[in-house]
Amino acid sequence: ELDMEEDLFQPGHLPIDFVMASVERFKNQKLIHKRYVARLLISAKRHFEAMSSLVQVSLPESGPNDDTKPRVTVCGDTHGQYYDVLNIFDMNGYPSQKNPYLFNGDFVDRGSFSVEVILTYLLFRMADPSCITLLRGNHETKNMNKIYGFEGEVKAKYDDKIFDLFLEVFQYLPLAATVGEKVFVTHGGLPVKPGVTLDDIRNIKRGCEPPESGLMSDLLWSDPQPFPGKAPSKRGVGYSFGPDITEAFLTENNLSLLVRSHEVKDEGYLVEHGGKTITVFSAPNYCDSMGNKGAFIHFDESLEPKFTQYEASPHPDVKPMAYAAGMGGLFV
Repeated sequence: ELDMEEDLFQPGHLPIDFVMASVERFKNQKLIHKRYVARLLISAKRHFEAMSSLVQVSLPESGPNDDTKPRVTVCGDTHGQYYDVLNIFDMNGYPSQKNPYLFNGDFVDRGSFSVEVILTYLLFRMADPSCITLLRGNHETKNMNKIYGFEGEVKAKYDDKIFDLFLEVFQYLPLAATVGEKVFVTHGGLPVKPGVTLDDIRNIKRGCEPPESGLMSDLLWSDPQPFPGKAPSKRGVGYSFGPDITEAFLTENNLSLLVRSHEVKDEGYLVEHGGKTITVFSAPNYCDSMGNKGAFIHFDESLEPKFTQYEASPHPDVKPMAYAAGMGGLFV
């Protein structure tokens, strides 16, 4: 029986009914059993470990319905805002082979429903790996989780061992993706070292916390700047990179566009660098206080971005950062 259960959590084996029942439980502020979570995380770690650091996302053969062209939906940071994630699915359909999503990192921290967000993404991934692509953000890291709430939340809802399993999964998440071989997607930004190729990115060693500098750190932490060249980031990690750096990287790698996330934007997205860099941020009214819209992007065969914006959805009365260490949270 236990072997059968283990098999259920292998990629492509998890029944979609189990996923949807879990989503319903999460919506009603109930959890799924710790044993299932452990199985899911162990299986997910093995699954991601076998992938390279750069993944290819192709358009599906047909659209989600007869009236819609084949497309991929790209979302930015969702930061534990589970009821806003459900709103994306209400507007745009649940992930499926014909309705694939890419979530560009920062699934957890800040919002107090981070466990529900990341478990939902991983459940869909294990039900059908083609329906959802997950890239690591700078918040899928031990240091950030300690400060911004995910560690406290997992320990409140489950325990230390489950938190350690989450960290292992995070260490093996891919770092970047190409959509239709032309659009480069990563959480933070571009490497500032000249001449970096997609193969260099594909071969980045994972299974660790991000180093202070280098390719992994640049991809997770960097931000665009409007003027040419590079500057040390105001964040203290990574760099700011100018339009010339974007242009050079895209040209070198035969790409047309960079899509990144990592920064809240009033409209949910921002186009910069002469149309070559797009920031997409999918957590509306971030931290219940920023008043921003959320957005997601559709890419069909034209690979021209089409934006959808939305406002925040109501959520149960658990404040952002409720589980954060020493931030007026439960764990002081």
